[in-house]
Amino acid sequence: MTVTLAQAQTICTQSLAKGRELGLAPLTVVVLDAGGVTVCMMREDGSSLLRPQIATGKAWGTLGMGFGGRELARRAEALPHFFNALSDMSQGRMVPVPGGVLVRDAAGGIVGAVGISGDTSPNDEICALHGIEAAGLQGDTGDPAQ
Repeated sequence: MTVTLAQAQTICTQSLAKGRELGLAPLTVVVLDAGGVTVCMMREDGSSLLRPQIATGKAWGTLGMGFGGRELARRAEALPHFFNALSDMSQGRMVPVPGGVLVRDAAGGIVGAVGISGDTSPNDEICALHGIEAAGLQGDTGDPAQ
């Protein structure tokens, strides 16, 4: 099972709509399938040059490690040498901060990941969760309180 194109498009459009509702800076949203392949990417007008790569790195890191961006950030802070090695092994593709969210189906299986970049990481995460929920799926930020 993996995120479908229709679900990915919903995640992107609804995440961007949430960003506009909150008055955030221009966002870029990337949705990866369970195998790490980009299914959909949307970049708002005015979103800066590196935002697609940052959003992809947020999503890719969560998918690669199997937990959300908040947990990635905690572990990166606690284990900097390990995360330096992971960065080398992944050719710099991991961005271990909030705004990278695993996408789970109703049974809890990982079907993809979302990365958003453009505003603060917590605001990016709010938009990702909104888009994922709008697609009828569950977001996993790596926050144990979630």
